[in-house]
Amino acid sequence: MNKLFIVLLTALLVPLHGWAQGCEGTASDDEALKIFGFLQAEYDQQFKDETTSSFGFRRARLGATGNIPYDFSYYVIMEMSPMLSSNSSAYLLDAFITYNRWEWANVSIGSFKNPFSLDLGGTACSGLHTVFRSRAVDQLVVPQRDIGLMILGGDRNTFLQYRLAYMNGAGLKKDNNNSKDIVGRVVFHPLDFLYVGGSYRLGYPTTDDDKRTSYAVEAEVNYSNFRLMAEYIVDEGEYDRSLGGGCGGELIALGDERSGAYVQAMYLTKWNIEPVFKYEFFDAGINDYKEDIMTFGVNYFFNDWTRLQVNYLYRAEDPVEINDDGLYVQLQVKF
Repeated sequence: MNKLFIVLLTALLVPLHGWAQGCEGTASDDEALKIFGFLQAEYDQQFKDETTSSFGFRRARLGATGNIPYDFSYYVIMEMSPMLSSNSSAYLLDAFITYNRWEWANVSIGSFKNPFSLDLGGTACSGLHTVFRSRAVDQLVVPQRDIGLMILGGDRNTFLQYRLAYMNGAGLKKDNNNSKDIVGRVVFHPLDFLYVGGSYRLGYPTTDDDKRTSYAVEAEVNYSNFRLMAEYIVDEGEYDRSLGGGCGGELIALGDERSGAYVQAMYLTKWNIEPVFKYEFFDAGINDYKEDIMTFGVNYFFNDWTRLQVNYLYRAEDPVEINDDGLYVQLQVKF
């Protein structure tokens, strides 16, 4: 933990270009208002004991961002898809104000994504290479969005990028304790094709005395049109099951120590077709329950704003296997 804070302190002293934590629609320097959003229409077919199928919108988001003289910017976005809402109604997802006068340290306050992990903190919802985030992130990195204050700097072109946040830990609702979460992520870019980094979280999910600690290590390789991403996450201590799982999922029962990892590879061909393979495992740390998931997918890019994803998920559970493989087809449009 002490080493992490030394790295973050060093980052604050190094001149860096500021970067925003908003997933989508960053405004240019002279834009006072930019409207943006994206839609993800989906068809799912799940091969359970009885095959089921359904249409829906995994995400339907509309937002605005812009700059205010001098040195301030804002970002706000609504989620309107009932698939991600507990009460099937639209809700405020991100809403934060950023003071960006200093290139080496932007300061944001409001509600925003938890700056933990490559899969969550480093990948926009519209930039996922598979329909689903990794199982470990959706079960262990919750709440995925929270309210607090963040200091951040650097971008994917600098040797170092960092985020350090002081957050409620209760998600997008009224805080329930006086002990805040400390969350940080650091990524190094030592070679043109390589990124390596890690994340840390210290939280108090239920009371001021019940600790939760999380660690993650990550690596990403980008060489020509080939991309490889991998991450390993360890999570220990108490957790608040009422927060639910990530991206609208259900949080399952967890033990005192749980972990998970994924590795995914993809190659973008000259025909704008991108085959994807993803392997992941998840260990709930209770009742010897484990999951292995393989995703066989292909992405087709009609243009810079429109993408079709087709995923087949093979799931294997232990000690009792459940018939829950699935075929997922998603069409995304950004605007």
